Amino acid sequence: MEGKEEDVKLGANKYAERQPLGTAAQTGKDYKEPPPAPLFEPGELHSWSFYRAGIAEFVATFLFLYISILTVMGVSTSKDKCATVGVQGIAWAFGGMIFALVYCTAGISGGHINPAVTFGLLLARKLSLTRALFYIIMQCLGAICGAGVVKGFQKTEYMRLSGGTNFVNHGYTKGDGLGAEIVSTFILVYTVFSATDAKRKARDSHVPELVLTQPGVLELPLSTTETDDQWIFWVGPFIGAALAAVYHQIVIRAIPFKTRA
Repeated sequence: MEGKEEDVKLGANKYAERQPLGTAAQTGKDYKEPPPAPLFEPGELHSWSFYRAGIAEFVATFLFLYISILTVMGVSTSKDKCATVGVQGIAWAFGGMIFALVYCTAGISGGHINPAVTFGLLLARKLSLTRALFYIIMQCLGAICGAGVVKGFQKTEYMRLSGGTNFVNHGYTKGDGLGAEIVSTFILVYTVFSATDAKRKARDSHVPELVLTQPGVLELPLSTTETDDQWIFWVGPFIGAALAAVYHQIVIRAIPFKTRA
């Protein structure tokens, strides 16, 4: 009988619990905080991976603009909105394309596909100034080429709708449009920071990008097609990206305080 009890004790303790549970799981640091990126890294200019990443940003932004502009134009040209994908369809086209493109390019360039995202990550020292400027240039070139292809296919509709570009709709002020851009870009860039945080064990950083569909639905009533208010769609996103970088790095992660400690 005593022998059986010893066997039971041995069996119960043979495989000790190696995975801490509850608060015990939070006592150890199971991640490594990446060091801040240098402001300028000359070695990048001699690396093929640097140019490959820029090309990936170019192609991704090209495809994003091509699909999104065609979607917006398709909804705008139809007299019966119920016969098209509608406003929610536009938002899903934007979010779905970002989802797919980030999935494809995240391992190559980080899948920014947006100058505001690149700007926010630059402020957080996630990439060098050299790489950030290169990304933004390639993103803008990709956007121009994507819009150019759409214009080549449907020149008449493109010119009539100004290529699906945005301006503040009637009934809203420029301040409303600027605020909408700041808030929606804050959500986007903060999602990028959270999804790529070193503390996260899951690396499916493309999954949270579907959050883009909701800001898209909220923001679309504020914008239609014109070019007079383009400054709003540059200033607003850059402010939103900067606020997201400050919030995540200083408030959420307290990076400056950890560095001092």
